[in-house]
Amino acid sequence: MIRPPTVATKSIFIHGEDSSAVRVSAAQLVQGTPGRAVEGQAARLAHQFLRQNEGVLRTFCADAAVDFDGKEVYLKFVTKTRVGAVPLLSPTSGRPDIGLIVRPRFEWLGIGAMLGEMGWRVVPQPLKLPLLPGSERRIPPWVLSTIVISRMQALLDRLERRFEMTDAVTASPRGTVDWQQYATVQMPRLRLLDVPSRFPDLLDHRELKAAIHFTLRKQLASLETQRNAGAFVAQLAVLCQLLIDRVRSVQPKPPTGAQFQAWARQPLTTDVFRQGIEAIEWTADDRGLAGIADLNGLPWMLSMEEFFEAWLETVMAKAAHSLGGVLQVGRRRETTVPLSWSPPYQGSQRSLVPDLILETGTETIIIDAKYKRHWEELQTTAWWQLDEQLQTQHRLDLLQVLAYSTAKNAARIVSCLVYPCSLATWKSLQARARAYYHARIPVADRHVEVILTALPMSANHTEAARFLVDVLTTTRDYL
Repeated sequence: MIRPPTVATKSIFIHGEDSSAVRVSAAQLVQGTPGRAVEGQAARLAHQFLRQNEGVLRTFCADAAVDFDGKEVYLKFVTKTRVGAVPLLSPTSGRPDIGLIVRPRFEWLGIGAMLGEMGWRVVPQPLKLPLLPGSERRIPPWVLSTIVISRMQALLDRLERRFEMTDAVTASPRGTVDWQQYATVQMPRLRLLDVPSRFPDLLDHRELKAAIHFTLRKQLASLETQRNAGAFVAQLAVLCQLLIDRVRSVQPKPPTGAQFQAWARQPLTTDVFRQGIEAIEWTADDRGLAGIADLNGLPWMLSMEEFFEAWLETVMAKAAHSLGGVLQVGRRRETTVPLSWSPPYQGSQRSLVPDLILETGTETIIIDAKYKRHWEELQTTAWWQLDEQLQTQHRLDLLQVLAYSTAKNAARIVSCLVYPCSLATWKSLQARARAYYHARIPVADRHVEVILTALPMSANHTEAARFLVDVLTTTRDYL
């Protein structure tokens, strides 16, 4: 049988910024020599493309539609606050030949440099999707190393808890015995010395620690080949070496297929355990490591809202040293204030969770990060001229951070909203003494204040911390 010739398909990449509208020509979807009715063909393929990739597009896009301007058919995407890279199915080949790459809309020092400055508080999230076409040039290999090392750290933290509940068959009763199983299963089979028991046991997990040691060694070797990417790679290598020191007592050993299967069958495994085993498997399979295998990169995603919160946490941790306070972090559930509804089964939201709370001896500073364009809009447009939806969102932000202040009791309470902005805007506003807005709310027994300000993610975190310290101390002098 004579098979038709295979038409070579080309990889297509759609580039955009988060929280923005992206429009690309649908004619790119047409493979081979286009016919006369190319716009009709492009329109049909565009609708098919949206149906095929509806689930993935929903993750990154608030809206995706086909647009026609009278001359040409376009694909229009409205992105959310997530950045990353994902593969999309081609309507002509049915394969993941199309890549969607979303960048931050605000300038930054680069994901690697910022993760290094932030101490790897957040890391990109890999997605269980086909490999991205051509992404070995677009996704740096250290991105995977970041994910793997972070998961190894979480796994080691969990393994170093001293005692764990273990279900095992013992020669004598130990802990809690399942007497029903013993009487109905073991005794009829004359297995009188096989006692099903549940007890706390001090586990060493030597096999798993050997696999972790192997994984960290391999990731460190990969990082050594990427040092020219920036200083953040050296910082990541230092973190990797510190984790290696924690498992140095166990010889590194690649896990076998049987060990992977045994770990997968373990009952009551947590997300930390499952994700850690997955990262070990990536490394054992040489997936995405520079200089080891010529494989395409893994698709990944990063929430810019979480990223900006972690960036502000880094800045405030630096500022806390200058202000002499203790910083509590919502990411670690340290700022949670429960809401007690009566009766308990009614009500809606169960707790208030401010992003950051800095407490000194006489004041409480509540910081809430908002990854929105509001600050840029407020600088270029008068309040009464702003879009009604933006005004409503800003009011809700203000009411939210003021609600947080009701849960604290201090001589001075400051509720602070921090937005992102460009470095040029920040420098210009500082030069004109307009880098923050300050208001006071009259309360009988305490001072409640509101501060609106912004920070550029491309600024050095030490410089940003110094700015926030100046703002908080300057407004204190107004009392």
